[in-house]
Amino acid sequence: MDITPMIPSDRQVIDGFGPGQFCISGQWRVGAVVVLPDRTQAWAATDAASLTLDDFAPVLAAEPKVEILLLGTGPTMRMIPKELRKALRDQGVVVEPMDSRAVCRTYNVLLSEGRRVAAAMLPV
Repeated sequence: MDITPMIPSDRQVIDGFGPGQFCISGQWRVGAVVVLPDRTQAWAATDAASLTLDDFAPVLAAEPKVEILLLGTGPTMRMIPKELRKALRDQGVVVEPMDSRAVCRTYNVLLSEGRRVAAAMLPV
């Protein structure tokens, strides 16, 4: 089922992915990305194991505030340290780690529901 018609045209949607890249609103982007409802940007993160709170600065600075962060940890789901999850939660962001393919499937659904969602994805 194609839900993209239910998403306002000024919003960023995840159209697909390929080896090392993501298609966001019709534009292919190589490497890791942060997708916010109103923009997409390159993400300097390279490995889920080395993520710090600073890596999430674009998400934490977003207005309106992001409530749910879908964290794509690459080809397989990897957990992040409890301390990092807590630090994000303390800033009002619930982080949901999953493999990046799952993020591609989930982001548009939450966006279509009007949720304040962002995606931060490492490539598959």
